[in-house]
Amino acid sequence: MNPKLRDVAEHAGVSVRTVSNVVNGFRYVAPATRERVQASIDALGYRPNLAARTLRQGRTGLVALVIPEIDSPYFAELAARTVRVAGARGLTVLIDQTDGDAEREKELLHGKRSQLVDGVLFSPWAVAPAELAARTDPVPLVLLGEHDGTAGVDHVAIDNVAAAREATAHLLAPGRRRVAALGIQPRSLNATARQRLAGYRQALAEAGLPAEPELEVPVGRLHRADGHRAMLRLLDADQPPDAVFCFTDELALGALRAAADRGVAVPESVALVGFDDIEDGRYSVPALTTVSPDKDGIAELALDRLARQAADPEPPRSIVAPHHLEVRETS
Repeated sequence: MNPKLRDVAEHAGVSVRTVSNVVNGFRYVAPATRERVQASIDALGYRPNLAARTLRQGRTGLVALVIPEIDSPYFAELAARTVRVAGARGLTVLIDQTDGDAEREKELLHGKRSQLVDGVLFSPWAVAPAELAARTDPVPLVLLGEHDGTAGVDHVAIDNVAAAREATAHLLAPGRRRVAALGIQPRSLNATARQRLAGYRQALAEAGLPAEPELEVPVGRLHRADGHRAMLRLLDADQPPDAVFCFTDELALGALRAAADRGVAVPESVALVGFDDIEDGRYSVPALTTVSPDKDGIAELALDRLARQAADPEPPRSIVAPHHLEVRETS
């Protein structure tokens, strides 16, 4: 049976109120008393009842970061930055993974996965805008990443259409004319691919080039193996591209390996641009040109919105975080 405050008080020879003051960090406790109570806490293995503390204080100091894939380099880097930014604010981050599963994401929207936290930073892949609008959980929520139709919910992301347009225009600038878009996901509710495809097409139109269906390449997932398979198909085509805009760095790294497997020089024969600026791309050979989102800025802005919701609720906002094109050796 879990020991209670009264058990610790009896073990330490103090009042229940004194034990409560120690547990809750009340500073006006004599050092010797605090030390004696802490020794009893350690000896008995007492752990505070977080649910009860939540009811008393109205906050836990815990924030949930819910992402599709913990082992994705982009989400891992975003999580690390969120933990650091939150720690500087006295907050602890709990990280959960949904695998992009619709049922798990819906559970969070209706309060089944957000107990005992002060707010949730959520990057959904599988729920539709209507499901977001029908959310019943009152815990403050901020969406991260690319989403369509998110009115009614705070949302922090970079301008993916503008970023994709910039990346594609960069590939077109030296005179390349067969620029492929690698990463189309026609069956996914995740808006990442749709927004990046829109920016790609904008850049083609501005250069006076048509969108060619054979250069818009679908993938099952946004990982290295998917990029490798898709790039091999492009390189083996009768008219291979002279440049490829990949919708993630993982796809681009897979594509870079495919070019090496086919003996195709990068960037001389085919240039590559990725998206996300993950660390691996800085150390690939050649180093990967990529769209670099401000991950620290995303974490700061998202935590700001959570704090605003808790302290002084205001109408939800969509906030654009900065990005830039990091030009390296693949273009």
